[in-house]
Amino acid sequence: MKLTVRPLTPNLWPQLEELFGRVGACNGCWCMYWRIGGAYNQRPREKNKAAFKAIVKKGPPPGLLAFEGEKVVGWAQLTPRAVLPHLDHGRFTQKIDDVPVWSLTCFFIRKSHRGKGVMTALIDAAIDYAKAMKAPALEAYPIKTDTKRSNSGMYTGAASSFTRAGFKTVAVPAPHRPLMRLELARKKKAA
Repeated sequence: MKLTVRPLTPNLWPQLEELFGRVGACNGCWCMYWRIGGAYNQRPREKNKAAFKAIVKKGPPPGLLAFEGEKVVGWAQLTPRAVLPHLDHGRFTQKIDDVPVWSLTCFFIRKSHRGKGVMTALIDAAIDYAKAMKAPALEAYPIKTDTKRSNSGMYTGAASSFTRAGFKTVAVPAPHRPLMRLELARKKKAA
């Protein structure tokens, strides 16, 4: 499968809308959870959709879309951690230092394309994009799939996929939920 990955710009909004469907990806989230917390679930899905559309319109792109030909098959939210304040309140996503990391927080893969490398393509593209944006590091909050726990948190990605991409575990908030990071900027040596 040949995939291309592009930043979500306003002209690609219809493709995201088609991918997310009328439900709005995960229970009407429209990628607002890390921005406003559980409040996304207390308001109509259309309000979440309108809020995220305004974010996309304002820019910069809040994530990446994966395409197989002209068909959109996947999404990854990728943005500076600072614009996702609810990360600081999450049990598995609390800040570990003051590095201005970018966060790769969630994925949504078309059902017909799951298990076919779309997440890997999105992670690879996220690394390239974060480097181009001069991010010092890229952070992720995946789930380990080799535990006896439910895989219901897979929207954050599989830890094994991040390990293959070079991410390292920098904190372990729970045995099944590592906080992983990939350093992107070379540290300057002291003189």
